[in-house]
Amino acid sequence: MDAETEVLHQALKIHPVLCRLLAQRGIYTFDEAKYFFRPELSRLHDPYLMKDMDKAVQRLLLAFSRNEKILVFGDYDVDGTTAVSCMYQFLQDIYIAENIDYYIPHRYREGYGVSKQGIDYAHKQGISLIISLDCGIKSVELIAYARSLDIEFIVCDHHLPDAELPPAAAILNPKQHDCNYPYKELCGCGVGFKLITALAQHFNMPAESYYRYLDLVATAIAADIVPMTGENRIIAYYGVKQVNESPSAGIRALMELSGLKDSKVHITNLVFVIAPRVNAAGRMDDARKAVQLFIEKDFTKALEYAGYLHSDNDDRKEADSNITEEALQIISGDQALIQRKTTVVYQPHWHKGVVGIVASRLIERYFRPTIVLTKSGDVVAGSARSVPGFNLYEAIHACRSHLLGYGGHFAAAGMTMLPEQVIAFSNRFEEVVNATIPEELLIPVLDIDSEITFADISQSFYNIISQMEPFGPDNLRPVFICRNVTDTGYSKLVKEQHIRFSLKQGNAVMHGIGFNLSEKFELLKNRQSIDIVFTIDENEWNGEKNLQLKVIDLAISHP
Repeated sequence: MDAETEVLHQALKIHPVLCRLLAQRGIYTFDEAKYFFRPELSRLHDPYLMKDMDKAVQRLLLAFSRNEKILVFGDYDVDGTTAVSCMYQFLQDIYIAENIDYYIPHRYREGYGVSKQGIDYAHKQGISLIISLDCGIKSVELIAYARSLDIEFIVCDHHLPDAELPPAAAILNPKQHDCNYPYKELCGCGVGFKLITALAQHFNMPAESYYRYLDLVATAIAADIVPMTGENRIIAYYGVKQVNESPSAGIRALMELSGLKDSKVHITNLVFVIAPRVNAAGRMDDARKAVQLFIEKDFTKALEYAGYLHSDNDDRKEADSNITEEALQIISGDQALIQRKTTVVYQPHWHKGVVGIVASRLIERYFRPTIVLTKSGDVVAGSARSVPGFNLYEAIHACRSHLLGYGGHFAAAGMTMLPEQVIAFSNRFEEVVNATIPEELLIPVLDIDSEITFADISQSFYNIISQMEPFGPDNLRPVFICRNVTDTGYSKLVKEQHIRFSLKQGNAVMHGIGFNLSEKFELLKNRQSIDIVFTIDENEWNGEKNLQLKVIDLAISHP
């Protein structure tokens, strides 16, 4: 045991492996462990610590005193639509309801972020103040255009600012270099939540007036893949609690249609069940439906809106599956494509709303920077995804002579080009990546937290791991390795794709499931020793709960 683990072990009296997991997460003392395992809403930071918060509140108070019309503007993804829903409802509660409107740009007609169309809409409606949520920090020219129409902006964003900031009345973004807000990793909805908190405190409203939105903010945190640390973890913890105890009508309706009504909801359900349905609205059609769902108080009507999102998600899944299959056939049928260090595939009929998801799926099969292109009007548009550690944006920037436009960040990006540039762009992208990517980044790596034995795995061990929830970036579900394990002879294939495991180490036997591991089933024969990598799960069957292993990978043991 290293010194840090030993100190925690003495203080907490729990298994040394659990102490090691805490130390890996930057938790070294009894008090830090206490706050980690028992998050407290009282530890959320004062919203007025955020740069421009006072200006934002004062500008809104001025708008109230002048009876100004206010537009709540947000992006079309989960973060944007939940942020708009929270802000819109809160302002309707504290101000003249008819003076509040909301706007979600159409993904294909207007694109990401603040749009000219949205500003023109505000101008026509006589709106003089726009609150932008999850966007706006890079919209320098558009916000200047709004000012020329006597429309002011309060920007609530979490994306990295450029050197030039937009000419807004107030900019709330903890990532500004001169913002002293203690926590920098809020999502867009989280920044909006801070503005709501500040307004509620100004009017001496009870904490419940803003805590009631925690289920929506938690959904945004889950969907936006922000670090599950600090304030995000506190909000997610209480947001998930609210989802289970008293969810808003919209979340409850989505749970019902997704088959989660009678289950205990975890953050993973928000990531993999709720978020895709919300995102599907913007991918397949119009994301305004998501806001209509979240602001609806009547459960019967909420169910109707949830039905639209559910249907959009079914369409999304079908498009995703069909396009992924087509793309894999294109690659496997072309030896030159297989040999490359990049994947660029193009078909004009593919649905623009799912090309990013398809790019991620292709990386699961061919672990390398990937771009999926489709036709969008007269141009070709696409989404790119990277492998961990490789700066995709820089690589695309180096290919800019073939592009009409591009944008994005380290791990994901988008671009447009003329159809006649597709082949030249594809070849140039391969050249750039081939020259710059280290070979080791093209090999998938499994991060393992700790080695344990089957004898270590007990209900109390699992209970403490469960208290580390909610899991997410920087607080991932612990991954373990067990070495020299053998099959009991009862492991079997399920649905020709998965393995139902029955494994033995010493005198201890554990059962588990390994999804899409059928090609490794041969390794279990002859009862030879294997090493397995897994997470620990609880399986409920016929009212009985048992611990099981969720096996991620296995390999022959080496002495």
